[in-house]
Amino acid sequence: VIPPPVIHIESYSEDSISFSLKMSTNIKVSGYVVNIYWTFDTHRQEKRTLTVEGEKSIQKVANLTAHTPYEISAWAKTELGDSPLSFAHVVTSGTRPASPSLKAKAINQTAVECSWTGPRNVVYGIFYATSFLELYRSPHNTTTASHNMTVIVQRDEQYLFLV
Repeated sequence: VIPPPVIHIESYSEDSISFSLKMSTNIKVSGYVVNIYWTFDTHRQEKRTLTVEGEKSIQKVANLTAHTPYEISAWAKTELGDSPLSFAHVVTSGTRPASPSLKAKAINQTAVECSWTGPRNVVYGIFYATSFLELYRSPHNTTTASHNMTVIVQRDEQYLFLV
């Protein structure tokens, strides 16, 4: 039986998490697949996937948000097949930034000008869809470091926007 890998949180800060991966077995490990999950504004679950080569590894994931719960899941790729999943949870330190205040204004039938307030020198994600279900499951999205963006949409549709 292949055991799940051990995920050990080495350290964390306002914007990063460092963790180690190892197996407590003599089975040869070729690498790991790691998913980092977090929830954005209770509507949208985000995920980042890492593919890690080798048997033992310390990884640092950066560009995270302060005071946000993250779930790390990992499985090992071994000579006998894939291991079961292992999980770790951590909340980054610091104070979570205030939610931006979004204004969306139709320019014409296919363009919407989105503008918002918020801190400088960060990356914003703009998510939009025609229903709450689509906004949660598979929204259109883009990112920017500015405080406004023109989004191209389909004509004759109503859209929901999140920043």
